[in-house]
Amino acid sequence: MSVRIVGIILVRNEDVFVEQAIRSVVDFCDRIHAVDHVSTDRTWEILRALAGEYDHLDVRRVHHAGKSHELAEQYAATPTWVFGVDGDELYDPLRLRRLREELLAGAYADVFKVGYNMLNCVEIDRAARTASGYLSPPSRLARKLYNFGAIESWTGDGAERLHGGTIVFRPGYDERSVDNIGERLSWDETPLRCLHATFLRRSSADPEEGQGILRPILEESVMHDRSLRGRLKRRLRRYTPPETSAWKSEKYMRGDLVTVDASPFLS
Repeated sequence: MSVRIVGIILVRNEDVFVEQAIRSVVDFCDRIHAVDHVSTDRTWEILRALAGEYDHLDVRRVHHAGKSHELAEQYAATPTWVFGVDGDELYDPLRLRRLREELLAGAYADVFKVGYNMLNCVEIDRAARTASGYLSPPSRLARKLYNFGAIESWTGDGAERLHGGTIVFRPGYDERSVDNIGERLSWDETPLRCLHATFLRRSSADPEEGQGILRPILEESVMHDRSLRGRLKRRLRRYTPPETSAWKSEKYMRGDLVTVDASPFLS
């Protein structure tokens, strides 16, 4: 079986960026599973329209975000790279074209996951074609590209796709099998980079003054807690009003505020 790349997208009220997020990775992935967690804005409408345009995109709605992980389980123990994409992430398609060729040729096969560069945006100026925010590194690297050929299985009741659960590794791999390319390649050099609109208004259902207001964030300890208490906390967070999150700011606002050319991401 030849190497393939599968995207798994989980969204909830993301109608500002979700179409562009999917279009930015649609040529990178051989298959894309897009899961809507009962959005109340236009997200589901957008997903259905895109599914009619792309044969390799399937869309579905779920009432429990953890159900999205079942779509990934089928790829364990196969030569598949699973790419977890969020509805507020805009990737550089030309760089992804280069990375796709490398992955299909066997690059990074000796690691379980890849850590890469993001710009955590506080502003995206479409007219000027610039984006301002905080780079990772020094902010937290994204690690959402997983080598499912490195595992026998990944099952369990996680909070969402690619979070929590139980992983059974193949010999020679473990959680430390990571290539943090974002630490050795700059923003201008890396083949995998994205604009992360984490601090921006991402839904038409959000207030106009939502620029810079943070949605409720699940700390990792809560996201990975499979106890009844953890499940209750995750359920309550769905109904919590937007608020500033010290955790999110600490992870995604490190270093200097910079401005970059956003043209490759906005085409």
